[in-house]
Amino acid sequence: MNKNYREIMLSAGSTIQDVVNYLLEFKEKGILACADFNGKTLYSDTVTMDSAYLDIIGKTKSEFDNEQQERVERLEKAKREHEAMIPELTEIWIEKGKSILEKDRWDYWSEIVPVRLNDLYRGMELGNCLDIVKVLNNDGTFDDAKRLLEDQGHSGMSFGLVCAMIREFCDKGNEFVEYVG
Repeated sequence: MNKNYREIMLSAGSTIQDVVNYLLEFKEKGILACADFNGKTLYSDTVTMDSAYLDIIGKTKSEFDNEQQERVERLEKAKREHEAMIPELTEIWIEKGKSILEKDRWDYWSEIVPVRLNDLYRGMELGNCLDIVKVLNNDGTFDDAKRLLEDQGHSGMSFGLVCAMIREFCDKGNEFVEYVG
């Protein structure tokens, strides 16, 4: 940092826009200030919104905003398409469950499939659970099932959800989840 500039500390969660506006307040007061944002030093006397965005992420603010808007629109479209497919997907997942799960688990599986399809992971955990139950029901080892579980790339939340489902839908589920825990 340049000694002629007052170093400004940013609060956690500050955005590029926040830091630029903050530095511009110093500029209006005639105070030379600088701030580090993700390893890039921005200076009150030279910073603009576009220069900061270009320096930090390689795009102007307008380009960044347009990309974010397009991303939101793509996500919303994908969500609408998924929601429209839930009735069809429900039938597909119920049948997949019946091909893998023991008959005494079918009714509960049929109840939870639409719930899982409407939830955060949009049914991803249904396939993850069935893949592992299939291994365990077909005399696969706990090591085989554990490797499969690890290869599924779970966050802590999805890992816990899949483990809870394995407990519920597999005779060896409790023992397996204790093994991987």
